[in-house]
Amino acid sequence: RGTVEARRAEQMRLAHTAAAADLRQATQGLASARLGHNKVRARENDIVALEAGLRQAEAAAREVASLVDDLNLRAPAGGVVLSRLREAGELVAAGTPIFDLVDLDKLYLKVYVPEKQIGQVRLGLPARIHSDAFPQQVFPATTRYIASQAEFTPKEVQTPDERVKLTYAVKLYLDANPEHRLSPGVPADAVIRWKEQVPWQAPHW
Repeated sequence: RGTVEARRAEQMRLAHTAAAADLRQATQGLASARLGHNKVRARENDIVALEAGLRQAEAAAREVASLVDDLNLRAPAGGVVLSRLREAGELVAAGTPIFDLVDLDKLYLKVYVPEKQIGQVRLGLPARIHSDAFPQQVFPATTRYIASQAEFTPKEVQTPDERVKLTYAVKLYLDANPEHRLSPGVPADAVIRWKEQVPWQAPHW
């Protein structure tokens, strides 16, 4: 099927080239006729016929250009392709995701704060994100989301004792992601500082 789709795309591109050539020829013919009208008084019906041909060629060129344009995929926003969800030549319905995109400048880390500590977390509090992948680097972040309802700690938490506790989800948005080092799926820990006078500490769990 990929070969059929490729052949169809090539046929559309050839049709677009032919339509563009017809459009140029019609434009040149109209210009020549108008020039001849001034010099040899070409018949008006010849010019009318050429103008009609020009309009037809323009319409054909627009239609083929639209078909060729449909062969191009455009993302709704800028980003980096993380994965391809469909293969070339595969038949998909309208609205079906084709690629998995992410903006590496707008990442956040979702952490879970115990119920007894959530009262100290406020929107706008500074945080620092630490990743074992970059042990010498600290990534500054800001608290931008605090869940309104408690939930049991997700299964990703390592110890069974921690998983049975009620926690609140908190999202820490990166202030910067130098060289796009962090990406979705990279394990990380974080420290939220709710007292300005307290010095920063590294995660100790």
